[in-house]
Amino acid sequence: MSKIRLWGHPKSINVQKVLWALDELDLEFQGIDAGGKFGRVNDADYLTLNPNGLVPTLEDGNAAIWESNAILRYLAVKYGAAPFLPADLAQRARADAWTDWYTTTFWANVRPLVVQLVRTPEAERDRALIDQSLRNVNLAVGILDRELGRKPFVAGDEFSFGDIPLGAAAQRWFSLPIERPAANSVQAWYDQLKQRPGFKRSVDLPLY
Repeated sequence: MSKIRLWGHPKSINVQKVLWALDELDLEFQGIDAGGKFGRVNDADYLTLNPNGLVPTLEDGNAAIWESNAILRYLAVKYGAAPFLPADLAQRARADAWTDWYTTTFWANVRPLVVQLVRTPEAERDRALIDQSLRNVNLAVGILDRELGRKPFVAGDEFSFGDIPLGAAAQRWFSLPIERPAANSVQAWYDQLKQRPGFKRSVDLPLY
């Protein structure tokens, strides 16, 4: 049995990011259903692993790691090699920076759109929140598009762990019933991500 165990459920974007990374690294693991309809996250044994009672949590031997971006970095450093973990420290820092930017800027504005436009009945939607999120996400996409116009992936010329969070959020953005601004470089980058087996298996799923 693999020493790696991943707690979570496959519809969570944060779990999907980790599943994609595990696939890229060709790591065997045991998946344990938790969160959402599966529950488990408020059980005492789970809270000893993750005090927040959220998914995902990765167990690797005696280590328990939570927060999906921390898990990505852990897996990249422990099991990865260039280009997934960039050898050049400046490139690695760029992968780190875009991973943080995903949280603070991109997903922070894509997520409300998913909640409002996919999970909320039309009569109950917050139009002001939708409009503000659209404005913000369009600005964010413009930033990403300019960067990807200079290099094909966020850290440089090759795919790295930094592309995973943004790629998972981009899948939602491209799947939403909205008008999207022209972003040719983002589109070209996303078209490359869509060809990766881990993306196909774990991320490119219908919105719900």
